[in-house]
Amino acid sequence: MADSVPRIKTPCIGVCSTGIGDDVCRGCKRFCHEIIDWNGYSQEQKGIIDQRLDSFLVQVMGDKLHIVNAELLRWQLDTQQLRYPAHKAPYIWLFQLLRAGAGQIQEPRQYGFVVDANWQHLGLPALREVIDNEFYQLSLAHYERYIGRFVQKRA
Repeated sequence: MADSVPRIKTPCIGVCSTGIGDDVCRGCKRFCHEIIDWNGYSQEQKGIIDQRLDSFLVQVMGDKLHIVNAELLRWQLDTQQLRYPAHKAPYIWLFQLLRAGAGQIQEPRQYGFVVDANWQHLGLPALREVIDNEFYQLSLAHYERYIGRFVQKRA
């Protein structure tokens, strides 16, 4: 069982904005139809969505933060009993850490990461918001380019 991939869980974080008309959820960054149809998708279909979301998040995180010691990051997450997807990239773990307590981190290096010089003027809570917004913008741009045009043409 060690080689098997865990079942893809819903990325929902309980902050859905599609109910108020957004095409892309500001919470989990899935498209509105993906949220509606999630329970009907196969694990493969869920995996494709999960991979897209992970790639966008890693892209945004890697531009602003640098993991210098993934094992230290893992140890901190375990010590603080924070849930994180151990089978995913360490930048995904780091986002979970920032989501749980960016304001509590005084010295990022003690958590296995550093802030890029271009972003050190922001505190970690503000940087987390910038990351979350850019993650949303990437998802929205992807939706508008590949889904939104198709939906508009059919209407």
